[in-house]
Parts: sequence; C-alpha cells; structure tokens
Amino acid sequence: MALTKQQIVAWLQRCGEVFQQQRDFLTGLDTEIGDGDHGLNMHRGFSKVVEKLPSFADKDIGFILKNTGMTLLSSVGGASGPLFGSFFIRAAQSTASLESLELPELYRMIKDGVDGVTARGKAEPGDKTMCDVWRPVVAALERAQGEGDTLAAALDHALAEARRGVEETVGMQARKGRASYLGERSIGHQDPGATSVMLMVEALAATVHQG
Repeated sequence: MALTKQQIVAWLQRCGEVFQQQRDFLTGLDTEIGDGDHGLNMHRGFSKVVEKLPSFADKDIGFILKNTGMTLLSSVGGASGPLFGSFFIRAAQSTASLESLELPELYRMIKDGVDGVTARGKAEPGDKTMCDVWRPVVAALERAQGEGDTLAAALDHALAEARRGVEETVGMQARKGRASYLGERSIGHQDPGATSVMLMVEALAATVHQG
C-alpha cells in the first residue's frame, strides 16, 4: 500500500482542520512558556495552505510539499514559520516528480524534512523542542521499514512514539527559544511545537487509515 498524492492533499487539509480545532489549546500551552501565539500561528499558516491547495493539488508530491513549505514560511510568525516551512521544503527534495510514496520513500521524505528542521533550529535531543518528537518518529519509521511493516502500521508506531515524545517534553528544561529564558521554570510544561508535530503525525496516520 502506497501513500498517494491525493492522500498527501487530504493530510494537509486535515491539518488545517486540526489546527483550527486545537488553536486555543496550543495557544494555552505557548502562553505558559512562550509568546502565547503558537496556536494562532499554526492555524493561520495551515488555513493559508488549505486556501492555496487547489492551485497546486494536481502537481507531483514534491511540488505540493514545496509550496506548502513556502506558504508556511511566508504566513506563520515567530520561530514556527521557518521551522515548519523548512520541514516541508526539505521533504520536497526527495519526493520531486513522485505521485505516490511507499514506506521507504515516506521515511526518506520525513527524515529529510527533520534534517531541515534540525539544521535550521540547531536543537539537540532533550532541548524541549519539536525535534524531541520528530526524531523518535523518524526512528520508528526506520525500524518499521526494517521489519517489513505496512505503511499504516509504520505510522501507528510513529504516532505512538510522537505521543511519548510529547509527554517527555513535560519533564525537560527548555534550552531553545523563548521558553529557555524561564530556565528551570520551563520544567512541567508540555512543549507546544512538539505538540503540533504530534498532531501532524496523528493527522497523517488518520488519513492513511481512512484510505
């Protein structure tokens, strides 16, 4: 079973719905340790992606992802725009001209995207950032690939790791971004960027299971 171009589009549309629904929750998380605008920014960014999707939904997957990244880069404020934008722009490189993705190609797409985020944000494991969710997701997809899992099963494993990663950010002290200014007071709070990544992985898994 492959992830089709149509499912990629459906995933992005679902992300738009999710970030609309979770806007206040994410903003609440960010109010505790950041600027208090993460939920608003993610909602605005993915609303703009959904608005623009019809103009490039018939293109190849790489084109869709690149334009998604450029849209997020230009419409999302704060650190989230460059980081989420970088994810999609880098993910577009290995998917250029592709109309569907088998598990190895999905793994490469997400790994490349995460490498882009890491290069942009310079985050290390345990810094209490979105990378504390992205890295376990990549590792889960790599393991699933080695074990011959289906794409759907691989995403279920990745989602489980994403949820665990979000929970683990609660006990971390932030070392990047606005939250790092709080020092030890950042401990005990869930990272909003990591939560957004988990929501994106959850949306992708749901899209695949829906067929």
